[in-house]
Amino acid sequence: MADDTFGSGTKRSCNAPEKTKLHMAMLALQFGYAGFHVVSRLALNMGISKIVFPVYRNIIALILLVPFAYFLEKKDRPALTCSLVLQFFFLALIGITANQGFYLLGLDHTSPTFASAIQNSVPALTFLMAVALRIEQVRLNRKDGVAKVLGTMCCVAGAMVITLYQGPTIFGPAPLHQQTPVLLTLGDAKGKNWTLGCIYLIGHCLSWSGWLVLQSPILKKYPARLSVTSYTCFFGVLQFLAIAAFMERNAQAWLVQTKEEVFSVLYAGFVASGIAFAVQIWCIDRGGPVFVAVYQPVQTLVVAIMASIALGEQFYLGGIIGAVLIIAGLYLVLWGKSAEQKFIKQMATIPSANVEHGNKRSTNPAKSSALAQPLLNSTAEDV
Repeated sequence: MADDTFGSGTKRSCNAPEKTKLHMAMLALQFGYAGFHVVSRLALNMGISKIVFPVYRNIIALILLVPFAYFLEKKDRPALTCSLVLQFFFLALIGITANQGFYLLGLDHTSPTFASAIQNSVPALTFLMAVALRIEQVRLNRKDGVAKVLGTMCCVAGAMVITLYQGPTIFGPAPLHQQTPVLLTLGDAKGKNWTLGCIYLIGHCLSWSGWLVLQSPILKKYPARLSVTSYTCFFGVLQFLAIAAFMERNAQAWLVQTKEEVFSVLYAGFVASGIAFAVQIWCIDRGGPVFVAVYQPVQTLVVAIMASIALGEQFYLGGIIGAVLIIAGLYLVLWGKSAEQKFIKQMATIPSANVEHGNKRSTNPAKSSALAQPLLNSTAEDV
């Protein structure tokens, strides 16, 4: 598997152990973000400011990332130019300020489960943006192209089934909030504008998708992953502070008073920003933006499980059906990626084969048929 982005022409190698690392990193990332949904809602319900919260979150992430970025990438970090600074500023505007701001506004008007569910539009939006910018190439006359399209649709459909269709109860655990009253504050928002919350969350998804796609060309110019993340956090903090100067002038809002608020800020900073940003940007560089986005529906499944354990929510038939669709969708997209890379390698061997055999046509009809008619099963060998 080449480590290029989906559809890009980078030809760096990616061995089998790195494939495993990519998948494990993305699964861990979804668990971290799933916990962040619950933690963020708890913070909002305790009254923490929607501007102060992301400021502290990104300051903690910046403190965590800068030392690693400075020392680990000191020799590999390219020179910083005015053009790159502007790109980092714009990346922060999309990926931090708009992304986190819209998310908190939307979460305040809806619920963690709904926020996680609507985020499943990110794979489709990222897919469309990547195709429009020619980062992702889809050939619908080949099986790998069809698989990636159907897989993305399947992932989104599965995650939506989990939220929108219940069906009969399969399993109902005892609610933990009977022993932990503080978890009662994690319920759905009441007295809020649900429609407005949906609009905010759509803006959040558009920002997230744009951030995923735009990172890919920036990493080609500035291949220092931790440094890119650090610069992005730095500009994100500056932008939120500029907003706070006009919209959050109450000094008391900047005080973090309870243990729950401290935990929420630390979790958001260390896990959801520092660690998650570094892991995600590494996965984008090694696997591409669509590879990262297609794992997003897994997060909804994890949130559903967390809600069942923490709040005593029940498992329904719809959740099981949705989980099956998500797994099938992931398999389709990842198989499509693997088949596409094998086809590219086959095409790359044609010139050398022609030179070696005096530019003669191959006498193997099966191999020729596989290249001329890529929808045949022979393109999927050893995938």
